[in-house]
Amino acid sequence: MNNIDFTFSDLIAGYVVQYDAKTDRFTLKTSDGRDYEIGLTGNTYAEVIRNLGEGFKNATDHMRDMLSPGRFVFAYGVFYPDGPDAKVLFDAKHIVFAGRSETSYDFEKPDWWVKQIDQLGKFYINAEFGDGPIDYRNYRTNLSSSGAHQQSGRQETDTISRLVYGFASAYMLTGKDVYLEAAQKGTEYLRDHLRFADAGEDIVYWYHAVDIKHDGTEQKILASEFGDDYDALPCYEQIYALAGPVQTYRITGDPAIHEDARRTINLFNRFYKDHSAAGGYYSHIDPITLDAHAETLGHNRARKNWNSVGDHAPAYLINLWLATGEEAHADFLEYTFDTIATRFPDYAESAFVQEKFYDDWSKDQTWGWQQNRAVVGHNLKIAWNLMRMNSLRPKDTYVELAEKIAGLIPDHGTDRQRGGWYDVVDRVLEPGQTFHRFAWHDRKAWWQQEQGILAYLILHGVLGKDEYLQYAREGSAFYNAFFLDVEEGGIYFNVLANGQPYSLGTERGKGSHSMAGYHSFELCYLASVYTNLLVHMEPMDFHFRPKSGGFKDGVLRVQPDILPVGSVRIDEVWIDGNPYEDFDAQGLTVNLPAGHDDIRVRVRLAPNSIRFDADLLGVTDAIGNIALIGNLTPLDLKYLDEAVNDAMGQGATGLAIDASKLESICSEGLRYLIFRKQKAGSDFAISITAANPVVTAAIKAAEFDEEITLL
Repeated sequence: MNNIDFTFSDLIAGYVVQYDAKTDRFTLKTSDGRDYEIGLTGNTYAEVIRNLGEGFKNATDHMRDMLSPGRFVFAYGVFYPDGPDAKVLFDAKHIVFAGRSETSYDFEKPDWWVKQIDQLGKFYINAEFGDGPIDYRNYRTNLSSSGAHQQSGRQETDTISRLVYGFASAYMLTGKDVYLEAAQKGTEYLRDHLRFADAGEDIVYWYHAVDIKHDGTEQKILASEFGDDYDALPCYEQIYALAGPVQTYRITGDPAIHEDARRTINLFNRFYKDHSAAGGYYSHIDPITLDAHAETLGHNRARKNWNSVGDHAPAYLINLWLATGEEAHADFLEYTFDTIATRFPDYAESAFVQEKFYDDWSKDQTWGWQQNRAVVGHNLKIAWNLMRMNSLRPKDTYVELAEKIAGLIPDHGTDRQRGGWYDVVDRVLEPGQTFHRFAWHDRKAWWQQEQGILAYLILHGVLGKDEYLQYAREGSAFYNAFFLDVEEGGIYFNVLANGQPYSLGTERGKGSHSMAGYHSFELCYLASVYTNLLVHMEPMDFHFRPKSGGFKDGVLRVQPDILPVGSVRIDEVWIDGNPYEDFDAQGLTVNLPAGHDDIRVRVRLAPNSIRFDADLLGVTDAIGNIALIGNLTPLDLKYLDEAVNDAMGQGATGLAIDASKLESICSEGLRYLIFRKQKAGSDFAISITAANPVVTAAIKAAEFDEEITLL
C-alpha cells in the first residue's frame, strides 16, 4: 500500500470560510465544496494578483485581516503527513488574493485587459523588431522565454498571422499607432511572401513557411513540416492564415484583404469541403493534387476533425461577418455550427465531445496521439462559440450543447482543487476510476484557459446564471495569478498543476509553431468585451482607421463581437478627435464621411441595460434624495460617490436613499457609506427606505443599522 508519508508542496484554491486568530489557521472551501484547514507561519507572505507591467502588490502585513469569509484566494504551501491522529497538515507559504477588498476581482476592472493587451503588444514588438523599424524580414517564429530570437530562420505563416491578429486587437482597444503599423505590415508581408494566388482556379492558399537563409534569400515551404501534418496542407493552417489579416480588415476595410479572404474561402469550399451527403470539411489535402482522398496523406486521408470544421468561426469567419455583415458568411457559420451540434456530441460514451472522424463521420479513435482522448479546451471552445453563434441565428440546439459542455467540464476537465483547466485526458473512465487519466501530464496550457474563461463569461453574460460567472472568475484568477510572466513579459506556455511555470523544451519559449500572439491577445480583447459590456455593463471605446474607398458603401460596422441583439448601442463617435453624429446607434454602424482620406474613428459602445445606477433625484430641505438601482459592486462605487458628492455640493447635510430597486450591496459599498457619514460628522443623517431582505441583512451584518435609519 502506498501511503502519503512524505512532505510535498501544492496549491489550494477556494473561498475563505473563517480565520481563527488563536490557532493562526483558516478554513478554505474549494470550488467543489471541500474544506481545508490551512496554517499560517512566520514566513508566509501574501500578495494581490497583479497585471503585466505592475510591481509586486504586497499584502503580507494585512493578510490575516484580509482572510474574510467568502474571499477567493490561492494558498501555495506544504503538506505534512505527521499531524495528530494521522492527520495531514497544510501550511501556506504564499497567498494570492484575487482583489484588494473581499468581494473584488481585480481582473474585472474596466481597464485590466486593455492594460494587459498593451503590455503584450509591447513585448512582441520588442521581441520581434527590437528598437528598429517594424520589418517582418526580421520576424522569427521561435522566441526564447525572454523574447529573444532563436537560431532558426523560419517564418511560419500561421504564427505571423496570429501575431498580426494580436497587434490588430491591441490597436482596437488602445488606439496606439504602432500596433496598427505592425498589423498592416504583417498582413502585407503575408501577402507578398507567403501567399499562393491561383488566378485560374480563383483560389488562394498559403505556404506553410518561408526559411530566411544566411544570405537573405528565401526558400518557400509549401507543405507542412509539423509532425502531425507532415507533407500535407492541413485545413487549420489555411484557416489561421486569415486570422490576422481579417482582424486588420475590421479596422481598415482594406479591399485586398477582403479579396484574399474570399479566394481562401473558395479554397475551403472547393477542395476541403465534402460535397457528398455526409458534409463537413476535411482536415488535410494533398499539396499537389489538392485532393483530400490522396493516398499520400496516410493517417490524415479523408479525415474530418474539430479544427477543420470548428476553427473557421473563431479564427476569421466571425470577424469577417462582423466587418461585412454579408449573409454568405452567416450561412457558412451556420453550416459549421449545425455540423458541430449534429456530429460532435457523444455523451452515451463520454463526458466529452468526439473530435476526430472518418469520411462518413464514424468515430476515429486510433489517430496518432489523440486516440480516444479529449482536448479539454476544444470542448470549452465549442461552448464559447456556440453562444456567439446563438446571438446571430438563435437555435435551441446551440444553447443546449453549450450548457451541456458547461455543466460537464467542471467535474471532468477542471482542476477543482487548484484552479484552471487541464490539457488532454482519456475520454472514458475505466472501471474503478474516478479521475480521467492524463495523456502525458497534468500541466495546463495557456490557450485552454482562454477557452474556459471566454466560454463561461459569455454563458453568464447571455444567460445570467451565477455558476457560470463563478467558473469564469476562478479561471480568470488562476490565469492572471500564474500564467503572466511579470518578470520577463508575455505569457507562459504551460504551468504545472500547482501553477508554477513549466519551462522545458518547446514549452519554454514565448514563440513557437504552437504559440504566437493570438490566444493571449484574443483573451484580452474578448474578456474585456464580455466583462465590460455583458457582465458589468460598462462602456468601452474601440478604435478604427478606415482606408479611403475601403468598407462597402462607406459603412463601418463596429459591433465588437456577436453579442445578443439589442444588448449594446453606440453612445458616441469621434473622427479625428471631433464629435461625429452620423451613426446608427442600435445598428452599430457608422456612416463614414464621403470621400474621406486617412481618418481615425473612435467609437464608444455602451450597454442598453444598466446593472447599477445611483440617481440623485434632488436635494430637499438639505436632504439629498438618491435612488439606487441594481447590484452595487466594488466597481460601482464611483457612481455612488458621484451622486453623494453632487448632493453635498448642493448643500445636503443628510441622505435619504431609496433602495426599493436595489438588489444587493457589497461590503465595500457599506463601508463607503459608513466612511462618508464619519467624515461628514455625527449630525449627518442617512436613511435607507424599502430595502429588500438581502440588503437589510447586509446592513445589519455590518452593524450599520445602528448608524442609520432603516425605513
